[in-house]
Amino acid sequence: MKVVLFCGGQGTRIREYPEPVPKPMVPVGHEPILWHVMKYYSDFGHRDFVLCMGYKADVIKRFFLDYRPHLYADCVVSGNGDQVELLDASQDDWRVSLIDTGIWRNIGERLWAVRHHVMGEEMFLANYSDGLANVSLDVMIQQFKESGKAACFLAVHPPVTFHLVDMDETGSVRALMSSDNSNVWINGGFFIMRPRIFDYIREGEELVVEPFRRLIEDDQLLAFKHTGFWRAMDTLRDRQVLEGMIERGHVPWRMSGGSGRAITG
Repeated sequence: MKVVLFCGGQGTRIREYPEPVPKPMVPVGHEPILWHVMKYYSDFGHRDFVLCMGYKADVIKRFFLDYRPHLYADCVVSGNGDQVELLDASQDDWRVSLIDTGIWRNIGERLWAVRHHVMGEEMFLANYSDGLANVSLDVMIQQFKESGKAACFLAVHPPVTFHLVDMDETGSVRALMSSDNSNVWINGGFFIMRPRIFDYIREGEELVVEPFRRLIEDDQLLAFKHTGFWRAMDTLRDRQVLEGMIERGHVPWRMSGGSGRAITG
């Protein structure tokens, strides 16, 4: 199944990172977060990627043009470096379409720009490319297939605790409730769609605003609830959290061959 990855944003909320790179190219551990997202999908057997590039597209292109799998795997080197044998059987032969969809386009416009790459598919996957999760993708896909709907997104609880305020029109507080104990769900940025999603998109529209509103009106949008690990890299603090997990050998977003089991050190 093809995987559309939105890689064109500037990552304005993570500008504390010193190098001017596209947000998906900000490293988590030794690899860009984009690499981690792609490894997640390839662990489930999905290795045909369509990258919607924009801001500093050349940085992403250079990464894949210079890509060397042995930099990310155990290997045996012989012949003074001329021969490299990979020992990691999970290394994948990715097919990566690098499409420049413009600097200032929103997610809906980027998806529309690559529609011809997925029109022949029964369904396709999509991702914001800035978040990691240990959701069982096979289960999510199966539930979406059975629903018959046009689109599905991953619904997750916010990863940080905040307090929800119930107040009247005068500002008097009626209740204060922790988000940990509430029924608050947010869009986790993992999507499954059928090509008829493009019937719901108009020029210039953001994907999860007007198109999703139309899907809801037609009862064509499914939310897949996930209570396991999920973390978006929106800020430098989020990156530090993910870096700390890697340093501890705890990488729940790396799935064991699509088995639904996370890899931990």
